[in-house]
Amino acid sequence: MSKIAIVTGASRGIGASIAKRLARDGMTVVVNYSNRVEEAAEVVAEIAAAAGKAIAVKADVSSAKSVREMFDTVETQLGKVDVLVNNAGVMPALKPLAEHDDDTFDRVIAINLKGSFNTMREAATRLSNGGRIVNFSSSVTGLAFPGYTVYAATKSAIETMTNILAKEMRGRNITVNAVAPGPTGTDLFLTGKSPEAIEKLARAAPLERLGTPDDIAAAVAFLAGPDGSWINGQTLRANGGII
Repeated sequence: MSKIAIVTGASRGIGASIAKRLARDGMTVVVNYSNRVEEAAEVVAEIAAAAGKAIAVKADVSSAKSVREMFDTVETQLGKVDVLVNNAGVMPALKPLAEHDDDTFDRVIAINLKGSFNTMREAATRLSNGGRIVNFSSSVTGLAFPGYTVYAATKSAIETMTNILAKEMRGRNITVNAVAPGPTGTDLFLTGKSPEAIEKLARAAPLERLGTPDDIAAAVAFLAGPDGSWINGQTLRANGGII
């Protein structure tokens, strides 16, 4: 029987690549989305066309009620969840801390941090024994680029929560890890950056290119699969050596 994996924010970008990769690895994938229903349906269709299994489930991760209902839906339609990948996130416009407004701060905290908290809290009591939780940090926590204060703060918190939750799952053989991508060629990363800035970041890593969504999906697949069973409470920096 295939394992059941929820991938949040899986309608496009890295999340979509993760969903497709886990499906290729034999998992039944829940493509979570908030608003992009057509794109989520396309991901499900691509997985089905490749002989994989997937369903799309709408849920706003910033809402504890919505997350709880998503788990209820998955358990009713597919069975108990084995893998949770917390990919959903937003990046605000880059600006100094002093110029950030309250609404933007609250939105980033609600989705990036509380959203992952909501899903981790649900998974902590509902995930199958032997399951996997893979959270998302960012290599910007170490790079400390100006303008990323609020975004990086949420990701630093995710790393700490990851390490502690791994310890709290003692006795259930559940691993909890995080992936911290470096600059990756997605709309989230590319939007608002000049070609010169993108080229500079692409050459910053020793491998001299941007990461791809498939690069990050491969790291997630390792942690979510049998070969990652001895990795626990860690943050894997999938960034081409930029830091």
